[in-house]
Amino acid sequence: MEEIYANVDDDNSSKPIQHSKASQNQSGSRRFHGAVVLCLVLLSVFLLIGLISLGVHYHNSVCGEDDKLSTIKTNLTELLQASQKKLSSMTEERNKLKTNLSEMTEERNGLKTNLTEMTEENNNLQSLLEQKTTCPDGWTKLCSSCYFLSTESGSWTTGREDCRTRGADLVVIHSSEEQIFLSAFTNTKTWIGLNDRDREETWKWVDGTPLTVTYWGSNEPNNGKVIIELGEEDCVEISGGQSSKWNDISCESSLRWICEKPAQP
Repeated sequence: MEEIYANVDDDNSSKPIQHSKASQNQSGSRRFHGAVVLCLVLLSVFLLIGLISLGVHYHNSVCGEDDKLSTIKTNLTELLQASQKKLSSMTEERNKLKTNLSEMTEERNGLKTNLTEMTEENNNLQSLLEQKTTCPDGWTKLCSSCYFLSTESGSWTTGREDCRTRGADLVVIHSSEEQIFLSAFTNTKTWIGLNDRDREETWKWVDGTPLTVTYWGSNEPNNGKVIIELGEEDCVEISGGQSSKWNDISCESSLRWICEKPAQP
């Protein structure tokens, strides 16, 4: 009997021990769950903080980009306005130039018309003048001038003096038409009214006009060879004939001469 009671007591004494272990297990489980919950809460807090930081950063970035875009837009607007103003100014200037060009063209056309009319009028007057003017006997007429070819020969000065006694002077050549006429007018070397006696290589006509058109022969004028008894070549002859050219020669050479004077009504 004692053994039976002893076993019963043993069974009853083991139950509190088992209950204590269960309590310990439940306490550990609660601590574990609490730690998990704490971790989850902390993780949520960190996530929230991260989201808030990201939102702030994004907001600042967007604001910064908006400022940049606003600045770019302002600059582009100012540039566009400046370009439009420049284009407007250039367009206005171009229109003014076109107007000026149009006026100048019109003025040029008017001048051309006037020149044509004046040329035609001059030709008509010249024609009438030629019809109404005559030359003395022994003289040949070309346009409004009369020409005389001497039969005698002498120095350039002698020829000029003879022309003056006839109310004329040695011939002055100012055009190709006159040069061609004189080439056929004489077929021998003949004095014309050109010289550089006052200043070497400064050629001028007897009427004081400068030399503008020339018909010098090859390598002329060259002042030639100085002949002591005749002097330097300061006066000019026309060779005459089909290919008539000019040549400088000593003024003391003996040649025929051509006189010229205006035709008379």
